[in-house]
Amino acid sequence: MKQLEWSGALALDFPLMDDTHREFVDLLAEVHNAPDDTLLRHWAALIDHTDDHFGREDAWMLSTQFASGNCHSMQHKVVLQVMREGLQHGQNGDLKMIRLMAGELALWFPQHAQAMDASLALHMRRVDFDPVTGLVRKPEALSKEMIHGCGGSCSETENLAVEAAAIA
Repeated sequence: MKQLEWSGALALDFPLMDDTHREFVDLLAEVHNAPDDTLLRHWAALIDHTDDHFGREDAWMLSTQFASGNCHSMQHKVVLQVMREGLQHGQNGDLKMIRLMAGELALWFPQHAQAMDASLALHMRRVDFDPVTGLVRKPEALSKEMIHGCGGSCSETENLAVEAAAIA
């Protein structure tokens, strides 16, 4: 399977998010290239990064009027859960499962970044959100109601599919 590489197509013009995404891509490449004897260590490092990465984005969403159960956050929850299950498989000797998951992440991540994360970055720019301080400089631009979708990038069908995956 072809390794994911950072490119301008993944850049979202939101520096902190772009830096985090670049780190994700780099860590995923380390997993992809890791020999069996270090694979678990690299996978665990990717999980730690992803937990922080998703947690940060989820906090940004909550700070900018996204409902806690929005489809973007739900997708984060499901992906992180699957990654942790992969670690358990690897700890039980099934390294092939981790390599398979790494390949699937390489396919999933560009779509996630270019749809859900791009929408979030646009939303945060629109409300002039400072991700370091958590300050919304244009509160008048915030939605009057909580955002349950993905800021316009998810259809109702996609929302239902993500929720069903979370329940499964």
